[in-house]
Amino acid sequence: MPHSQPTSPTSPPADPATAFDRLPLKPAALANLRQLGYLEMTPIQAASLPITLAGQDLIAQAKTGSGKTAVFALTLLSNLDVRDLSVQAMVLCPTRELADQVTQEIRRLARSQDNVKVLSLVGGSTMRPQMASLLHGAHIVVGTPGRIMDHLQRESLPLDNLNTLVLDEADRMLDMGFYDDIVYVAKRCPRQRQTMLFSATYPEGIAQLARQFLRQPKEVKLTERHGADKIRQRFYEVANEDRLAAVATLLNHYRPVSSLAFCNTRQQCRDLVKSLREQGFHALALHGELEQRERDQVLIQFANRSCSVLVATDVAARGLDIAQLEAVINVDVTPDPEVYIHRIGRTGRADQDGWALSLASPNQRRRVDAIARETGTAVEWHPIVELAATSDAPLLPPMATLQILGGRKDKIRPGDILGALTGEAGFTAAQIGKIQVSETTTYVAVAREIAQEAQRRLAAGKVKGRAVKVRILEIPGDSLTDTPSRANASIKRRPKPQPRDAKP
Repeated sequence: MPHSQPTSPTSPPADPATAFDRLPLKPAALANLRQLGYLEMTPIQAASLPITLAGQDLIAQAKTGSGKTAVFALTLLSNLDVRDLSVQAMVLCPTRELADQVTQEIRRLARSQDNVKVLSLVGGSTMRPQMASLLHGAHIVVGTPGRIMDHLQRESLPLDNLNTLVLDEADRMLDMGFYDDIVYVAKRCPRQRQTMLFSATYPEGIAQLARQFLRQPKEVKLTERHGADKIRQRFYEVANEDRLAAVATLLNHYRPVSSLAFCNTRQQCRDLVKSLREQGFHALALHGELEQRERDQVLIQFANRSCSVLVATDVAARGLDIAQLEAVINVDVTPDPEVYIHRIGRTGRADQDGWALSLASPNQRRRVDAIARETGTAVEWHPIVELAATSDAPLLPPMATLQILGGRKDKIRPGDILGALTGEAGFTAAQIGKIQVSETTTYVAVAREIAQEAQRRLAAGKVKGRAVKVRILEIPGDSLTDTPSRANASIKRRPKPQPRDAKP
């Protein structure tokens, strides 16, 4: 559970500047913290607690395990009127497991206060016991967006007296497709409240939530800033005819889980994808000839780590922002240094390192020199022949994508899919990745090793009380999809349109 590291009896005295004793907490709360071994605040606690205990809204960007749970737990407990047995604080979490952990931590920190009732409202269990518990009263509820929505729609969760709303691991909730659910819940909370948002990263969706639901929030960001030192750049001189083979050499040596390969032309995109697939790589192309439906599916599979390599032109990749991108490969050196900077800036984000690997023919050295002058970095040349495969195993993506026929039009929500997979199907939340619900279709990433079984169990079970058709979204050459099951084959697939310049 991410919280401040308890201090052992033999630890040196806490630094007065970061001691919990300097906070405006009640003596009983401070005594409980000492008993639990919490003497010195972590950086996120020291930066955030003075803000939140003063009643201000907060956006806190910090890694998991930084101690953020204690920030919002101590704050919502200080806002609590124990004599009023109504819901005064609510914490939204992306998964059941995290909600349960947060519930336990709040209970630990609430020991100094009499009869604080903390209730976990998550999927995977029946509604009736939760509704009964709410009828008896609760001060704090911790839950997943889908289950909280269910209670609000049934009017079993009154929020009239709510004074504190917490969005925990907000970026993960957005990754799992809970944006609309969060908006629904937040709109039903009283306007006069304190809101705290915690996130490891700060994508546009987080900014939208902050603009819509936080009032003049203070920001605390403790993650490392993106910098050139986080992107390790290497150039490899290759002959033009060896360029495509060299990409496979880079992939086999560096073995990035997710990489974006930039080509200067659409034809080069098609040629590279064909070459990579023939060598067993899970590669998809992104270029201007794709229909919108195809483009959406390609981006979904790449963003949820069901595809190892995305091959794209600059125009097609404009505006693309992918988390956890381990490598950018420049298949051809661009003549524009600004384009180069924009390309490699897709990797090495947040607190992660990234590789920028570029292939250049001998007559492109001038382009490389121009890039070096523009970026102010020394060019690091390496011979491609020095690279050897670092594993005999194929480079496989960690996830696979299930496509479900049914979406918002059928009132399907991400929580319904997560509940179906972690409930009757018996999988863990850790095995489930991003969930994206469109108007008529839902896509869910699952761990690659459970993909076939997850597809079978979803197809055999029910979502929202009805049977659904499910298939594993295809990547050509993937052994997972070479032999479709009966349920897989039940979805008719339209023939893929050929490019206009394709030969018969």
